[in-house]
Amino acid sequence: MEEHSNSSNAKERAQSNSSAEPRTEEAKAHHYDASKYQRPSVTVDVVIMSLRQKDLQVLLIKRRSWPFEGMWAIPGGFVNFDESLEDAAKRELQEETGVQDVYLEQLYTFGDPGRDPRTRVITVVYFVLLDSERLQVRAASDAADVSWFSVYDLPPLAFDHEKVLNYTLNRLRGKLDYTTIAFNLLPEQFTLRELQRVYEMILHKKLDKRNFRKKILATGILEDTGAKKMEGTHRPARLYRFNPAAEHKL
Repeated sequence: MEEHSNSSNAKERAQSNSSAEPRTEEAKAHHYDASKYQRPSVTVDVVIMSLRQKDLQVLLIKRRSWPFEGMWAIPGGFVNFDESLEDAAKRELQEETGVQDVYLEQLYTFGDPGRDPRTRVITVVYFVLLDSERLQVRAASDAADVSWFSVYDLPPLAFDHEKVLNYTLNRLRGKLDYTTIAFNLLPEQFTLRELQRVYEMILHKKLDKRNFRKKILATGILEDTGAKKMEGTHRPARLYRFNPAAEHKL
């Protein structure tokens, strides 16, 4: 999370120095002195979740340096003075996991004063759900290791990342009723059984097959492709795809 490279001290100095950037001409004209005010550091964290091995899993990195050296954490890091929050999130994600070109949704901001032992740190959390088959994950320069973990069987986490992941999971569950976010975990074509499995993994409970299918088909957001696929020893199952034109029906 908030800094994972061996050059953390240098980066923290750069972060501190960035707050002393020259004022704008307008600020000078109005004699505004920003040094009179304390400045918290700002970081971004990126929660990536995917369905793997019939389980809902999250991508974590192992920290290289103090604090929490050797512990698992959400990928992320400090925001540079001259970059947007989203640009910082994408940069840190690529630096630590090799993941790039993914759509990020801003989720929540965590700012408890004691959440980071180094200094006052506020973090903006981003979130993405996707098919892990689309990713080539590797531990990049700012992480000792990178791996997938079940959201229901996590290792001890650095900082307040257990709290962050619990919040993310609860928000994800809430979004199932009014968004199409679950479709991000599926291939372009899928069966109703596969779609139900996604909902069950996120909700962490079994759903009644008949009620689920009746409800999801009634929304009109699925399009029958006309194709079928075998699922075990059962008769071939219909393949559906998400119909973007009907997204407003959820």
